[in-house]
Amino acid sequence: MTTAAPPSALDALEAEKPTAAAIATRKLTSPWASLAAIVIAVLWTVPTFGLLISSFRPERQIKTTGWWTAFSDPQFTLDNYRAVLDSEDGAGLGAFFINSLVITIPSVIIPLSLACLAAYVFAWIKFPGRNILFLSIFALQIVPLQVTLIPLLTLYVKADLANTFWTIWLSHSIFGLPLAIYLLHNFMKEIPAGLLEAARVDGAGHVSIFFRVLLPLLRPALAAFAIFQFLWVWNDLLVALTFAGGGDTVAPITVALANLSGTRDSAWHLLSAGAFVSIIVPVTIFLLLQRYFVRGLLAGSVKG
Repeated sequence: MTTAAPPSALDALEAEKPTAAAIATRKLTSPWASLAAIVIAVLWTVPTFGLLISSFRPERQIKTTGWWTAFSDPQFTLDNYRAVLDSEDGAGLGAFFINSLVITIPSVIIPLSLACLAAYVFAWIKFPGRNILFLSIFALQIVPLQVTLIPLLTLYVKADLANTFWTIWLSHSIFGLPLAIYLLHNFMKEIPAGLLEAARVDGAGHVSIFFRVLLPLLRPALAAFAIFQFLWVWNDLLVALTFAGGGDTVAPITVALANLSGTRDSAWHLLSAGAFVSIIVPVTIFLLLQRYFVRGLLAGSVKG
């Protein structure tokens, strides 16, 4: 005849049993996982490293030898960067670089400002149809961007906004709002309701609660979306070609790079230098704010 273990013993056995999170952590931190991560990182970095070396090599060397020969026959020059930045004899990427900044900054600020207010309403203000409306906004993320380009372009042409910065600002703001509202809503829902109740007891209204209580706590989520939107807009080519491809005065640097590869067949060696000119800003932004990027994307993902 067997006897059941005392409840205290069972509790001790359950406590000693490793959790799924602990098992996953142990596997991901094993030497083999670290080795695999290093191999993947090296394989991912080698092409970029080769592109960087090629951007400093003379035209003749780029067109006749591989980038790895720079170690046995080192010849480096800044002529490629001068050519892509020179607006008279070269590609003139400097002006397009400024256009990208003018396009990207408002395209981040506009949806971020609107999404903050919308997320607060969905998270903390009850009104009829709130859940259905939020679900509808969330579902907009699955709508293919391509199906909206022609209708939007038709509206812009009728409104006499074609080939202006406004068309690109409005388009990127529209495309970025669903994700922004979703991220900020999830982050706001993690804030304890007691904090807002305490503010209401002190006489704070919705405006005071939003700006004085919630907004300082939203910095990780705001930075996460700002990085995501900045990288998306800066590297975008499709929207830029559709709404600003007809005028160089508003075209971003991605359009200039596409033209560089398509219309300057004899100067394709400039592509490596042009590529690195275009990635200076997004890489800098990501490195400075990467910790906020991870924290903001994980907001609400582990809420029980």
